[in-house]
Amino acid sequence: MRYRTAIVEGLNVFYREAGDPSAPTLVLLHGFPTSSIAYQELITELADEFHLIAPDYPGYGHSDAPAADQWEYTFDHLADIVDRLLETLGVDRYALYMHDYGAPVGFRLALRHPERVTGIVSQNGNAYDEGLTPFWEPIRAYWAEPSKENGDALRSSLTREGTHWQYTHGVPDASLVNPDKEAFDQALLDRPGNQEIQLALFLDYGTNPGHYPAWQEYLRTHQPPVLAVWGRNDQIFGPDGARAYARDVKDARVHLLDAGHFPLTTRLRQSAALIRDFLRSLSD
Repeated sequence: MRYRTAIVEGLNVFYREAGDPSAPTLVLLHGFPTSSIAYQELITELADEFHLIAPDYPGYGHSDAPAADQWEYTFDHLADIVDRLLETLGVDRYALYMHDYGAPVGFRLALRHPERVTGIVSQNGNAYDEGLTPFWEPIRAYWAEPSKENGDALRSSLTREGTHWQYTHGVPDASLVNPDKEAFDQALLDRPGNQEIQLALFLDYGTNPGHYPAWQEYLRTHQPPVLAVWGRNDQIFGPDGARAYARDVKDARVHLLDAGHFPLTTRLRQSAALIRDFLRSLSD
């Protein structure tokens, strides 16, 4: 494992890298409220056979976190950063792993460079209206009326209790969840000014459902191989979001695991085996 930083748009962008660069590449795109640390164990599982790159977006992990009033925190801009990072690293052929926020970042990359994408692993990474659960209702209210009151109503999602819920809801045995991950995430959420960064991205997430038809058309037109390996008990992005991939991609592989929003925390080996088999199939 290498822990590296590149300069992109004048920012220090941190990324984890492992494996032989001449091997097939998997780019791991993290979700909220975590960072590339979510993939530390998965990278270790797969590095014997594949090249893995896991960046931290600005505002997350070990990357720079400029203030929300000094940097445009949008999913378009996050995709710009990842795109330029991969170009800086000379990576122009890769599979995408998308979790949570990783889906809107990854699909933006796929639409820009369909010829670069060898396949897609979606782990609770949504691209369909069917995947949006009642969890989103207060966030939808913020999209409709981005008032201070509606924004403040979302701050409970940024507390230790909110982070703990994300990691443990839908998990049959919560003793399997490593508390170090949520503690690290929370420490970064608690940095001065970081809540404003998260609220900016909560608001901009409202642009993503409008892009779903374009993402689905990309899937139908380009037919990238897809593995949807999903926590079926997720109350944020429900399992119908995983099943929907099979509607647009012939031979999409859909696996619903007995897990919540972060399947890697409790179903690492099962997920890694499915991902390894899928990545091997891309070179068959």
